[in-house]
Amino acid sequence: MLDKIEGIHHITSMARDARRTDAFFTGTLGLRRVKKTVNFDAPDIYHLYYANGIGQPGTVMTYFPFPNIIRGTRGAGEVGTTVFSVPEGSLDFWEERFASNKLAGIERLQRFGENRLAFQGEDGDGFALVETAGDQRKPWPSHDIPATAAIRGFHSASLVLHDSGGTRTLLEMMGYSALGAEDGIERMERKGGNGANFIDLITDPNAPPARQGSGSVHHIAFAVPTQPAQLAVRKALMSEGFSLTPVIDRDYFLSVYFRAPGGVLFEIATNEPGFARDEDIEHLGEALKLPKQHQHLRPYLESHLPPIGSSE
Repeated sequence: MLDKIEGIHHITSMARDARRTDAFFTGTLGLRRVKKTVNFDAPDIYHLYYANGIGQPGTVMTYFPFPNIIRGTRGAGEVGTTVFSVPEGSLDFWEERFASNKLAGIERLQRFGENRLAFQGEDGDGFALVETAGDQRKPWPSHDIPATAAIRGFHSASLVLHDSGGTRTLLEMMGYSALGAEDGIERMERKGGNGANFIDLITDPNAPPARQGSGSVHHIAFAVPTQPAQLAVRKALMSEGFSLTPVIDRDYFLSVYFRAPGGVLFEIATNEPGFARDEDIEHLGEALKLPKQHQHLRPYLESHLPPIGSSE
């Protein structure tokens, strides 16, 4: 068992419009933009990061906004729902807020004894809030979202699969254990994790294959504390027959990627060095930060990329 994995690190999705995405996460959801940079492989596209005030692993939602991307099609082989943790008793506030913002897909649910509010993002993304007792992660202050309601970080992610068996076995190897099943949904828990401790496995053998586009999750990343821990996890996974990339420096964490048995792209990401490596904590997400290999493109990118709002 790989006890070095601490839970979810970040989740990365795709969008169509950078400004609408930024307004949704900083305005409607009240998260902090902790980094404004570009896609390593397509530097004319933003890579935007939203989280709590310090960009704590387990709170970080990131986006690639491609202006001409097609709309994604939901199906098997993807993260179907990204779920955030909020304080107990706060769903009435959020339901009213989402209704006033005319969000789609608003629905109150119960799952595994938890109060849950489903909703959709700007591109049809699947999201939910879950009331969680005792979540000590500090929210980002907002002028119109009280601390008694503010998002703490991730609660879980739901993976939609034709067959959950291979992914369940993989998660067990990664330190997760089966917590229970309800209405055909299996819940896996990383006990003693970083707060983003749950993965739900939804088996749907009749689901069409997911087609990635705007509103789709590109990958889900799992947190390890250090590079030595990452290398140990990589070695262990490769010994089990998984094909992993070499370590890739993403400036704010180190990454390795591999495809899980159900088709979902997994990443193992380090907690270090974090988002304050090139900006003061007080000014995270304000300036355009570029990877060193793209610094020569700054004049073009600053005139080409659409301006987005303040991170405050």
